[in-house]
Amino acid sequence: MTDSSSTSPDELNEFLKSVERRAFKRAVYAVRDEDAALDIVQDAMLRLSVSYADRPPNEWPMLFQRIVSNATLDWFRRQKVRNAVFQNMSDLEASVPGDEDGDFNLLEILKIDVAGTEGAEDSANRAQILAVIEEEIGHLPPRQREAFLMRYWEELDVAETAAAMGCSEGSVKTHCSRAVASLAKALSARGVSL
Repeated sequence: MTDSSSTSPDELNEFLKSVERRAFKRAVYAVRDEDAALDIVQDAMLRLSVSYADRPPNEWPMLFQRIVSNATLDWFRRQKVRNAVFQNMSDLEASVPGDEDGDFNLLEILKIDVAGTEGAEDSANRAQILAVIEEEIGHLPPRQREAFLMRYWEELDVAETAAAMGCSEGSVKTHCSRAVASLAKALSARGVSL
């Protein structure tokens, strides 16, 4: 690592100018909202400037790409919370047979309404359901729970989960599919309907 005296603010400005347009296009394609994309890119540029300006310029491209990726994921997480609504239990059960590609997304099924339109009774019911789900996740076998949490809470892809767990991608898919089936069955047995 070099000290900040070896890189000038002009170097950082030139770098940011060179990546700004591509980063914006990438963010627009990802989030389909120009205002949000602009916010993501500006936030990423600020993070790079504040936290990594003292790094060697040859490290900036990878750091900036990682920051943009993380900022985009953060945006999607916030959208899931803002736009959330409970879906039918059948959506959870229906996703199990076709989960071969790991497309199941628990966060889409457990959408939460925080826009102020949810009544007190709905809010209390949601809190109870989430507590039951959390409890049932705790009852999963360790490998299923580990795969499930990495894939659907941490939002790692199948390859990243497999690498972290030290197993094949097929094993990750199997563990996740079994975890989803077990959760659907357990929640249904407890009378939880989403």
